[in-house]
Amino acid sequence: MKPDDPLLKILACPLDKGPLILLEPGDALYNPRLRRRYPIVDGIPQLLPSSGESVPDPEHRRLLGNAPADTGRSGP
Repeated sequence: MKPDDPLLKILACPLDKGPLILLEPGDALYNPRLRRRYPIVDGIPQLLPSSGESVPDPEHRRLLGNAPADTGRSGP
């Protein structure tokens, strides 16, 4: 998945229904509000609640530091 993929505009976290951030190199989607990372397998986002993994504080800070500035969506 690439940052300009139109699918990113409609994908949402299955838990809080908010926007997700595409992590570089495009192998996961991230919800910084809940600190949950969802994998992308063979180009398909795995957005079941059970597919997400919790991210600890140091990893959360690292991910936000590496996240693209413009996700293409406005968030809460």
